[in-house]
Amino acid sequence: MAAAVALTHCRRRGFQVLCNGAVRLLSPKCFQGVRQKSSTVQYISRPDLPKLAFRRVKGKSPGVMFLPGFGSNMNGPKAEALEEFCRSLGHSYVRFDYSGHGESEGVFSEGTIGSWKKDVLFMLDEVAEGPQILVGSSMGGWLMLLAAIARPEKTKALVGISTAADHLVTAFQSLPLETRKEFEDKGAWTIPTKSNEEGVYTVSMDLLKEAANHCLLQSPIPITCPVRLIHGLKDEDVPWHISLQVAERVLSNDVDVILRRHGQHHMADKDDIKLMVYTIDDLIDKLTTLA
Repeated sequence: MAAAVALTHCRRRGFQVLCNGAVRLLSPKCFQGVRQKSSTVQYISRPDLPKLAFRRVKGKSPGVMFLPGFGSNMNGPKAEALEEFCRSLGHSYVRFDYSGHGESEGVFSEGTIGSWKKDVLFMLDEVAEGPQILVGSSMGGWLMLLAAIARPEKTKALVGISTAADHLVTAFQSLPLETRKEFEDKGAWTIPTKSNEEGVYTVSMDLLKEAANHCLLQSPIPITCPVRLIHGLKDEDVPWHISLQVAERVLSNDVDVILRRHGQHHMADKDDIKLMVYTIDDLIDKLTTLA
């Protein structure tokens, strides 16, 4: 497996892209403080399941689909920057809220890794058109891997940002026995964090038990498409070594790990978002050339 590790930044050529047969310098408006009009929110119904809210830009293949993190939504800076980037290149793009998140229907506390995986697969099957590059943030990185295993024909590349594969399960199991027992008696695990206004993530015991059915890091991961994993060394929510574990276990021969020395969990600073966009641009170029 070819895995490249960069501790501070990713070296690349000037941000040039081939557009309509001509080479031009692309400066996404999201980096200039000037925003394009966002796509409109749409809703899609499912039999006996909550409606899902999504935003879509139609365009050419490969498309890009963004998967947000636990308790997050499709309106964060990474998701919006990706829409402007895809629109500028004419590629299709989908971002959406899992059930119980953002503008989608459903109850957040009733969600599980399995139910949110079903949300991703539904969007891949019913909304996304053609082959996709899946971009998963935190828990979205875990769901991205699960979706790639379930839909290999639809998944052409993966970009994980602070990928949290198995993290809820392994982090809980690493707690002292007495502490685990206390949370089990309460029916929920409260995790301190700086990533939201509440200062904690609340994870139900039901979610934790169900999540154990979706763990990936104890065996080879049957994914063969290109994989890019970006993680911050100062991530206080999801340890960066999880991205290295994913890189070691996927079967793909095209795997890069990029570690940001000052990167934190959300990876939403201007330079972090630039790196994400550049990484996806390179993958689009690679996939288009191969096609």
